[in-house]
Amino acid sequence: MALIVYYSSKSNNTHRFVEKLNLPKVRIPLAEGDNLKVNEDFVLITPTYSGGQKDADGHVLTAGAVPKDVIHFLNQVENRKHCLAVVSSGNTNFGDSYAIAGPIIANKLHVPLLHQFELLGTEYDVDKVKQAVLCIFKEQVNE
Repeated sequence: MALIVYYSSKSNNTHRFVEKLNLPKVRIPLAEGDNLKVNEDFVLITPTYSGGQKDADGHVLTAGAVPKDVIHFLNQVENRKHCLAVVSSGNTNFGDSYAIAGPIIANKLHVPLLHQFELLGTEYDVDKVKQAVLCIFKEQVNE
C-alpha cells in the first residue's frame, strides 16, 4: 500500500496538496509532544521553513529549514527506517534554499528526493508525485 506521511502547518498548503493525491495518508501532528509511530513504509512530504538566508561567504543557511515536528518524527528510529523517499515544498522567492528541506532529509536518510514543488503545487506536480510514489511502492513489492 502506498502511504504518505506528511507535515502541514496551520496554513494547510501541504495538506491541500496531499489531498489531491488521493492516496492513503497520515499527518504528523502539529504538537511536538505527540508521538506518531508509523510501522509501515511511507513517502514523506514536508514543507520547507525559513529560507533565503546566507552566511557571510554566501552559503545557504539550512538551520530551521526542516520543521521541528518532522525532525521529532524522524528522530524515532522506527519511523525513520520506514521512510522510502521524500517530497518537499517551498517558495521560489527564497532562491537557493527553495524546498531545501527535501534534499536535507533525503541526504540524511539516504533515500531519494522524488520531487520539489512550489507552495500548493500544480496539477503537474500532483501527477508527478503520485506517479513517483506509486513507482516507489511498486519497486518495493517487486523486491
